[in-house]
Amino acid sequence: MDEAIARANANVALVQSWGWRTPDLNLPYTGSISLTLDGLCSTARWSNRPDLDGDRLTINGRPTTGPTAERLHAHIERLRRAAGRQTRCAVTIDTGMRRDGLGALTAAFAALSLAGSAALDLNPTPRELSILARRGTGSAARSVFGGFVEVQGGELGDGSDCYAEPLATPEHWPLAVLIAAVRTNGRRGVTAAPAHDLKHSPFFPAWLEAHDNDLESLRAAVLARDLERLGSVMEHNCLKARAVALAAVPPLITFAPATVAVIERVHELRAAGCAAYFTVGAGPHVTVLCAPADSRVVAAALADTPGVADVLQSAPGEAAALVSAA
Repeated sequence: MDEAIARANANVALVQSWGWRTPDLNLPYTGSISLTLDGLCSTARWSNRPDLDGDRLTINGRPTTGPTAERLHAHIERLRRAAGRQTRCAVTIDTGMRRDGLGALTAAFAALSLAGSAALDLNPTPRELSILARRGTGSAARSVFGGFVEVQGGELGDGSDCYAEPLATPEHWPLAVLIAAVRTNGRRGVTAAPAHDLKHSPFFPAWLEAHDNDLESLRAAVLARDLERLGSVMEHNCLKARAVALAAVPPLITFAPATVAVIERVHELRAAGCAAYFTVGAGPHVTVLCAPADSRVVAAALADTPGVADVLQSAPGEAAALVSAA
């Protein structure tokens, strides 16, 4: 196959992994559980081009340089090595999302992994595709699948036991997902917390000790469709992760002032009887889960919060998929 096009959605971690036990392989210290998000997608077109002298990479219509381009080029080469092929290629990526911190790169690596695998005739199983996507960026392993997804953190040094697998389909629990994109005044979130910083945080051992319980509790909440339990575990896990980062040396501070304002607004909504729950990833934006019947009220409250630039509405999304191939 000479060309393939694939699309993948971003995801939000409900139980987070934090830091890498083996950074070169993107192997996390812990497992994680996520929700794939409808409408927050990236598309990748991979064309084998033996006529080119070198690979050609464009993102959102422009040739790309810098660290992001280097990571994508490295992943292109990784896929070629897996296929035993050296054919040059032209890769075009459309992130769809122009705002930083909304998972565009996660979705891009998942889409690129699928498109490249198809164009190179790799034919990976879903688990193997998840492992390939993880090599690009850790969270991309989860975007291979739709709905609720769990990553097995694994123990082996080669990463063969670290992969994502489906937990529940998007139809299992059609929650409303609202993302409060906050104004950052130039602040950028971290894309990957340095493992040595986190490991030497005084709170890191407690984080590891409690993590399996968080995974078990949230897994049970998803399967039972228990929003109160899911929200409680998700929020506590998120804040514990931030505590580890804040106590690291040097500290990792990813909240913007508006991040805290949104969290306080979610607390106010719950006090008023609206079951809404938050989580915050590696950047400053806040994701809020609630029942679809409450989404209009929650969206209006978030939009009215000082420092919120936009509120994006989503729901459980589908797995990565080939759009077309020729």
